[in-house]
Amino acid sequence: MKKRILAYLDYIDRMLQCDEEQDWEKQVALHLDQIRFFSHERLVHLIVFVLVALCTVMCILAFVISSAMMLLPLIVMLFVLLIPYCMHYYLLENSVQKMYQQYDEMIGKIHPYFSMKKG
Repeated sequence: MKKRILAYLDYIDRMLQCDEEQDWEKQVALHLDQIRFFSHERLVHLIVFVLVALCTVMCILAFVISSAMMLLPLIVMLFVLLIPYCMHYYLLENSVQKMYQQYDEMIGKIHPYFSMKKG
């Protein structure tokens, strides 16, 4: 997924930089489809990330309350899952935000009076 989303962002950036004539109406429609796709992916990963985080916190609390040493391997495994989920969700969130900016630039190509400043 990481390769796909980064390749797509790069493709759109190159298209926006290019001076060739484009059918921007069609490109905007295709871009909105990709935004929907990645937004759905982002939502699914947010739900999974939150559930893994809650399980981690509950296991830590159970360990603190009961001092059961058998919970330590579970806590370690949950942290091992939590860190990559956090990194992947971070990538998805920032990428979708970048897609919103790209969308605004595309709309600016269709309607010159519509201009969003980067930042």
